[in-house]
Amino acid sequence: MSIQSKFSRLGTDAAPGQEVRQNAGGIEALLRGEALTGQPVDFSHGDVDAFQPTPGSFEVFAAGVAAGGRQAYTEYRGDLAIREALGPRLAAFTGAPVDARDGMILTPGTQGALFLAVAATVSHRDKVAIIQPDYFANRKLVEFFEGEMLPVQMAYDRVEGRAGIDLDQLEDAFRAGARVFLFSNPNNPTSVIYSRAEIEAIATLASRYDATVIIDQLYSRLLYSGANYTHLRAQKTDAENVITIMGPSKTESLSGYRLGVAFGAKAIITRMEKLQAIVSLRAGGYSQAVFRTWFNEPEGWMAQRIREHEAIRDDLLKVFRGTEGITVRTSEAGSYIFPKLPALTVSGRDFVRILRLQAGVTVTPGTEFSPHCDSSVRLNFSQDHAAAVAAAERLVTLVGRYRG
Repeated sequence: MSIQSKFSRLGTDAAPGQEVRQNAGGIEALLRGEALTGQPVDFSHGDVDAFQPTPGSFEVFAAGVAAGGRQAYTEYRGDLAIREALGPRLAAFTGAPVDARDGMILTPGTQGALFLAVAATVSHRDKVAIIQPDYFANRKLVEFFEGEMLPVQMAYDRVEGRAGIDLDQLEDAFRAGARVFLFSNPNNPTSVIYSRAEIEAIATLASRYDATVIIDQLYSRLLYSGANYTHLRAQKTDAENVITIMGPSKTESLSGYRLGVAFGAKAIITRMEKLQAIVSLRAGGYSQAVFRTWFNEPEGWMAQRIREHEAIRDDLLKVFRGTEGITVRTSEAGSYIFPKLPALTVSGRDFVRILRLQAGVTVTPGTEFSPHCDSSVRLNFSQDHAAAVAAAERLVTLVGRYRG
């Protein structure tokens, strides 16, 4: 694959956070009716003004700055004292020991951790099992490192109480030679959670076929009423074959500090550190101090954040379910909703652009997460409550305007 081809296939123009910056590109010919007025809402990412970062996070960051060079220039895998503080917290949360010294790396955001983990496990023609739909970067990273993707479907819209992973397809992928399985739980973009039975089955299959599992658990703290979460790393699988990725980012509104963490298999973590040393050196030295606030928020803070997000989710579900032809599954965790729209007279990609131009509403096209999701859009509802609901109402108005 040529260099030009590798980069052209990354296709970041419609990636989350980018659509708002794209030119209309002749879409005016498709516009119908008057523009819909209202407060612009960018559902492609969370609003850190509506949901502000963890209390004390800036003060801890400032203390890191005041510490000077010893905080700025940490070990490549991150300040040891901070890793050792995080280790017991992550172990208690995930239900399995964490080796903070040799089995953990701090990264520039969870995106940085994902890049390093894929780079440390995937090479030319290596076969990788990935879920469809799943986080947009998973597919693009595997392609970039010239791996061969073996898709595994997730029937999230046809089941309840589980994510709907096709476990037979996953085993077929392992039989066909996949030695890496990459997925998010809670799933991004659907915000559904894998059931205990599904996680146990994944652990069993990974062990049987000696496969490495990279699991992105970014939203595993933001669980809604009745949701139960099972940590893969606490199941019966080889600990040296599992990498867990987390971070104080979306749930805690700390995305701007660019902090992530990967922990698990020591050999893979070592490879990730070697690569980080030549890519970004380390997670931002001063920003690493903010890790001290993670799993250490004021009492009741996380519970309140969950209640507020659940209230927004419920009101958005009412808007979408009150519109004929739109189907949507209840988000069980995280801050995403992934409605499926009825047949329209324009493509899904064009509707996304029309929505931004005519209604001031930015969403991410479903095709970023799977080629099968042209009729779906992803909304991050970590927004001002009233503005989010009003924006969803404008969205359904345009659905009516462009219905087939």
